[in-house]
Amino acid sequence: MTTGLLYDPIYLDHNTGFGHPERSERLSAALEYIKQQPFFEEIVPVLPRSAEPEWVQQIHTSRYMERAETACRRNNSHLDSLDVAISTRSFDVALQAAGGALELGDRVVSGALDNAFGLIRPPGHHAEQDMALGFCLFNNIAILARYLQTQHGLQKVLILDWDVHHGNGTQHTFEEDPSVFYVSLHQYPYYPGTGAVAETGKGRGRGATLNCPMPAGADDNDYQSAFTDRILPAVNAFGPEIVLISAGFDAHAADPLAQINLSTECYSWMSERMMEVADQHADGKLIALLEGGYDLKALAHSAAAHLRVLAGLKA
Repeated sequence: MTTGLLYDPIYLDHNTGFGHPERSERLSAALEYIKQQPFFEEIVPVLPRSAEPEWVQQIHTSRYMERAETACRRNNSHLDSLDVAISTRSFDVALQAAGGALELGDRVVSGALDNAFGLIRPPGHHAEQDMALGFCLFNNIAILARYLQTQHGLQKVLILDWDVHHGNGTQHTFEEDPSVFYVSLHQYPYYPGTGAVAETGKGRGRGATLNCPMPAGADDNDYQSAFTDRILPAVNAFGPEIVLISAGFDAHAADPLAQINLSTECYSWMSERMMEVADQHADGKLIALLEGGYDLKALAHSAAAHLRVLAGLKA
């Protein structure tokens, strides 16, 4: 089992300002803890590249890219909404986050890596076609999914999103596309307000969106039941050629931004289930990208638990 870990210090250069929950210390704390794990020496380090504009523009408009670059170059404090704090370097860092995802895609599809985890920021799943939202500039997982289809010829891509907030941008990107199956577990009703169970896709994509909204206070048992009863039968019926995970760790009981009560062990359990899906349908090909997670200890421990499973070790 060859597992890659994508990281670069450039991700720390996205400065969101004092007191912002999506801060550079998230990655520093997670990486420091991961380095202490006995499996770390077996992990393959991966460096990102800057995403080429043509790949970003498969998801976002060129006008949005120009507007985002201008806002960052001018050192504006925010982009589109008050929760998307930016700085001079944020546009470049966001391109490295998206480009890091593409680098992992190339390596996993080629067989150089079996699976991989991207320790990246800024996150992406809230970003819409022409709007930054929810700490997100570019929708990294969506850019990767379309790249895998366009560049590598994959036809059926699964995106599982276990971030505590619904990935509105990812759902809206693919809601009319039956070739990308988007599955989300998230607190509901909660930010951003999307992700009701009735949202199942549109037009040709109807049925290729599966939302599993969770009430505040939901725990490991609730998430595992959703996997067993709804998610696993649906994704096995879909038969993905690759498994992508929007791996937010903010549904952890210790996280300050939501009210879901998952344990670190539940992230291991969900990771094991998705590895099984990847092994059964996709020759083990799985790529996870960091989304949320705002308690530094919970994020570090959960990310390490996830990476341990990817490396083929039991929790």
